[in-house]
Amino acid sequence: MDKEESKRRTKDLTLRIFGVVEALPGGRLTDVIGHQLLRSGASVGANYRAACRARSRADFISKMGIVEEEADESLYWMELLVESKILPQEKLGPLMKETDELLAITISSIKTARSRKD
Repeated sequence: MDKEESKRRTKDLTLRIFGVVEALPGGRLTDVIGHQLLRSGASVGANYRAACRARSRADFISKMGIVEEEADESLYWMELLVESKILPQEKLGPLMKETDELLAITISSIKTARSRKD
């Protein structure tokens, strides 16, 4: 997958997360989880864009490490929404799958960048 496709997919992920958070039922618990999901989910796309502008391989690896952490954290919050029965698996399953795919792509990109010689 090329850089532009990854930019599009990470931005789409953020927009889809916006929709999920907006649709959450009111309550203290959902407010907290929603806030955390919104923060980590939006960070995936923002940090991917920053990685695209990295000034060195080390900078790229560092920024992609943040993308990895934020995507994994987003998955965690979505898992909590499902496991606490706030949202059904059927509603979040496709978004969780996309997040997991982007996480795998990110990990692969980091491994490739680490293995390259100068």
